[in-house]
Amino acid sequence: MANCLGVDPDLFFPERGASTKEAKAVCRACVVREDCLEYALENSEKFGIWGGLSERERRRLRRARALARAAAAETRTA
Repeated sequence: MANCLGVDPDLFFPERGASTKEAKAVCRACVVREDCLEYALENSEKFGIWGGLSERERRRLRRARALARAAAAETRTA
């Protein structure tokens, strides 16, 4: 079961500049953290803490994954 079940959803959607530490702490030991993160990445969630990552962190992860896929594809065709 997700650690966030029963937690105020506003915790995961902090105002700009507000701390995300408490939300990330809820996610840290969650058994569905990876699934939650993948859901957010696959659905391009632009707001909130998902799977323990902020919007900016998810954007960086998507970019890194895209670069890794491109490099892998280039290696296969070389």
